[in-house]
Amino acid sequence: MIKSNIAILGGGQMAEALIGGLLASKVSEPHFICATDPVAARRDHLKSRFGIHVGESNVKAVSGADLVLLAVKPQILPTVLSDLGSALAGKLVVSIAAGVPMAWIRDRVSAVRGIVRAMPNTPALVREGVTALAYQADLAVDDMATVRALFEAVGSVVSVEERLMDAVTGLSGSGPAYVFVAIEALADGGVKMGLPRGTAQLLAAQTVLGAARMVLERGEHPATLKDQVASPGGTTIAGLHQLEIGGIRGCLMAAVEAATKRSQELGR
Repeated sequence: MIKSNIAILGGGQMAEALIGGLLASKVSEPHFICATDPVAARRDHLKSRFGIHVGESNVKAVSGADLVLLAVKPQILPTVLSDLGSALAGKLVVSIAAGVPMAWIRDRVSAVRGIVRAMPNTPALVREGVTALAYQADLAVDDMATVRALFEAVGSVVSVEERLMDAVTGLSGSGPAYVFVAIEALADGGVKMGLPRGTAQLLAAQTVLGAARMVLERGEHPATLKDQVASPGGTTIAGLHQLEIGGIRGCLMAAVEAATKRSQELGR
């Protein structure tokens, strides 16, 4: 359990997912968490749902915290850091702002204990997310463990070099949207072939979920698993042929590349 006080600044969907995961997994308790949001209705929602401390002032929330999570959009991060000023001194700071390097944050804050850059994704809302963490080079081992436990509450965690975080953003950060499009398209195909919409969507979503679980649990290359489904002269190889004609591999690779480059642009 994380027995330190945690300030979560931002109050958006990802902040709510992390709060829910921390409490459901008993990694933290409500009295250790304080969240801020500029919208009163959102503060009331967080208070009633989780029983945590809530407020409008980031400075006040940070004053009593040991760990500060910057769950704000990159565009407003400069304003947030400017307002906080020296209030972050001695704190462990974790940022989930896409495209923003740790060095950029370090130049705008004073005497923080350490900085971690994180990129979670939206399946954290159902505690099936994956988060990539890049640690400050000299970060204490205990602080690394604390941040890892924070994000393990909502899914899996990997550690990467910071120079790879934009690629993480392009793959797993933006990736759920690519998969949602694939599920929608598969369901549309089922509807075209006569299936009811609800049935088609369930079949598509569960197929994607099951296939992903096979990749994770069996540890085999996706190509090997694909070959096990595609029997000679059968239905699957006919469908795969159409996917190759449509350039599905190139499209997905290009999507990751485009999102990665956009993340790099945001960090400039």
